[in-house]
Amino acid sequence: MRVVFMGTPDFAVPSLKKLAQDHQVALVITRPDAVRGRGKTLEPSPVKECAQELGLPVLEANRMTPEVISAMREAQPEALCIVAFGCILPDEVISLAPYGALNVHASLLPRWRGAAPIQRAILAGDAVAGVSIMKIAHELDAGDWCKQASCEVGSKNTEQLTDALAQLGADALSQALSELKEGSLEWHVQDEREVTFAPKVTKQEMKLNPEDSAQANALRVQASSDTAPARASVGGRSLRVLSAQLAPSDISVTQGSVVVQDHRLFLGCAEGTLELLEVRPDGKRSMDAKSFAAGLQKSQMTWQMLQ
Repeated sequence: MRVVFMGTPDFAVPSLKKLAQDHQVALVITRPDAVRGRGKTLEPSPVKECAQELGLPVLEANRMTPEVISAMREAQPEALCIVAFGCILPDEVISLAPYGALNVHASLLPRWRGAAPIQRAILAGDAVAGVSIMKIAHELDAGDWCKQASCEVGSKNTEQLTDALAQLGADALSQALSELKEGSLEWHVQDEREVTFAPKVTKQEMKLNPEDSAQANALRVQASSDTAPARASVGGRSLRVLSAQLAPSDISVTQGSVVVQDHRLFLGCAEGTLELLEVRPDGKRSMDAKSFAAGLQKSQMTWQMLQ
């Protein structure tokens, strides 16, 4: 099928590669070059880099201007494919292609509609996460879906789960397009009684807290990202917790206390104990917990939530 592809981040790259392999990508639309990560220079989006490597025409756009819409029409797509593009599409765009607009959403709809479905799934302790191929609708992520695929969350952190779901989404999107062309694609209406929402995760809610359970704090670390990192004050030092796990049941530490045992670093929580595995103190490089613990003073063996 001939498509116009719209996407921006790493999550969208597997879908673009899969469509370039299985279908005909007439045009790629992505967000303009921007400062990304910790750098200070403008960098192309991952989708732009991928499109250029594949030799596909690329158009950069922040919004749907008349010029962008005209370029889309000239591409004569049979369908639009949207994967984390980052822009609300007007009706004029949604109705532009005869087979409509398909979106890859990183959840098993109707669960986790919204901006942060992957992190919300981890924070909620979901055993399974997935992707849905859905129609674009006026209401956020409320369109009918035609394909879903899932995987176990397990110990996957946000980056690992994102990568896994990106590949699942790519395969499901390509298959959906093939079945759409054949006329065999089945659509399903979302059950509004089962809807949950996934608002953007804030830095405040990712702060580790000794008044919460070790499980809740461990899930914060697992769901951590550069934009919303899991942070705490340990031994009087502010840091980001990069990796942690629940301590064995025979390790018991008083809430708010820090214990170093056999070169392992444990934080006491309201229920259970959290073991830190890797940290990054502010202004320092990443280090294993053993190295960080070696610099702790006996008078500093407490931890607290950052203000």
